[in-house]
Amino acid sequence: MNYLVVGLGNIGAEYASTRHNMGFMVLDAWAQASNLLFETRRYGSVAECSYKGRKFILLKPSTYMNLSGNAVRYWMHKMNVPTERIIVICDDLNLPFGTVRMRMQGSDGGHNGLRDIEDALGTQEYARIRIGIGNGFARGGQVDYVLGEIDEEQKERIRELSVDVIAGIKEFATGGPGRAMNLLNTKKS
Repeated sequence: MNYLVVGLGNIGAEYASTRHNMGFMVLDAWAQASNLLFETRRYGSVAECSYKGRKFILLKPSTYMNLSGNAVRYWMHKMNVPTERIIVICDDLNLPFGTVRMRMQGSDGGHNGLRDIEDALGTQEYARIRIGIGNGFARGGQVDYVLGEIDEEQKERIRELSVDVIAGIKEFATGGPGRAMNLLNTKKS
């Protein structure tokens, strides 16, 4: 069984440590923990790994955040992955920094990357894992905030929660969405 795990972000060193690149950061942590190498392929960087008979295709789209839909649709068809086995990881302004929420469907919540994926797939029914980045910006400062760099303490927090997110994705594949949501949506102190 194939699963497509999409980490949203923007390509380029200038974006690597920005709030908008939470999806890339989680997939980079997964690759590092599993000794995986991303290869530059059509529409993005791709790595593959297996866990308990499931194959995970990790995708970091090279299309920039707001045009992620083409990459998701291409790899979904290429790897024969149905929408119920797609998981998208992204940042969320509406959640406090470091909060993780998984949903099986829903609106884009104003996130342009999710909106483009929804448009490309023609559905809102795919799993998404949102990582809170908070909303500590003045009116009109949203773009600068999401494209702003996180500090060293926040980077460490993202490395820690990446372990949880990866475990949640593996649980999604082996135990089902309900168990994954129970794991990821539980408040941690």
